[in-house]
Amino acid sequence: MSTVAVSARQITWQRRRRAAAEAWREYRRHTPGMVGLAILAIAVAVALAAPLLADSAGLHAVNTAANPAWANPSKFGPLGTDHLGRSVMTQFIWGSRISLLVGLAATVLAMVVGAVVGIAAGFLGGWIEAVLMRVTEWFLVIPFLPLAIVLAAVLGPSIQNIIFVIGITSWPAPARLIRAQVLTLKERLYVDRSRALGASDWHLMTRHVLPNVSGLIIANTTLTVPVAILSETTLSFLGLGDPSRASWGKMLQESFQAGALTQQAWWYYVPPGIGILLVVLAFTLCGQALEEVLDPRLRDRRA
Repeated sequence: MSTVAVSARQITWQRRRRAAAEAWREYRRHTPGMVGLAILAIAVAVALAAPLLADSAGLHAVNTAANPAWANPSKFGPLGTDHLGRSVMTQFIWGSRISLLVGLAATVLAMVVGAVVGIAAGFLGGWIEAVLMRVTEWFLVIPFLPLAIVLAAVLGPSIQNIIFVIGITSWPAPARLIRAQVLTLKERLYVDRSRALGASDWHLMTRHVLPNVSGLIIANTTLTVPVAILSETTLSFLGLGDPSRASWGKMLQESFQAGALTQQAWWYYVPPGIGILLVVLAFTLCGQALEEVLDPRLRDRRA
């Protein structure tokens, strides 16, 4: 009996490996997706190697008093200094860590909440669906940015609070998409057969429904990360970010407050702006590529 169980498990994993390999082959044929993946790989490598690329002591003005203020890249390479003599390159490298961390962590929180709500509402139905969908619609009706600003102001400026605020205000749209997919999946014959054999709702949701919506969840994850990064940038620019942590949004906020525009210190606000633009574009390209790979209809249309 155990041999049969092990064999069935091995067959399942073999099928999953073959499916993953096929998805990767399809993804590699998508040129914009590969470009986005390359940009993301560079951004993640810079964020992870920040302690090796730049000394974090350079983020504090007390350690950079000897540096010239508003020095352009030709005088203080490679990206010049700000109004306090801090290296813009050091801030850019360490800021990539916070921007990527907030974007990824907030997206994971949003997708977990959205998946739980969407699967539960779509599969269970009844009063559970009614309650969950009314809560979802309440979040959708309220404008995202004012709600995020109010929550961030009430909870206080910290990385954890920013992640929570962005995550808790970004889950309704994925939840509705997942629910729509679940409504069709629960009517499939394999779900009816499992239910007839005595499978519980928990078994059906975790073993049959969740694996079949995982592609939609993954694709929405890559498309939600850019929104989370831009939200972190907006909140930091408004002064609601963590003042003790460097981020690309905080760099833009400080450059605006210090008068970088009037000083014509383009090297202070252009690098974080380009960094945000490239990372957001990369995640968008990856998300579109994954949508085409995981959705046969889009793949056939492209072919």
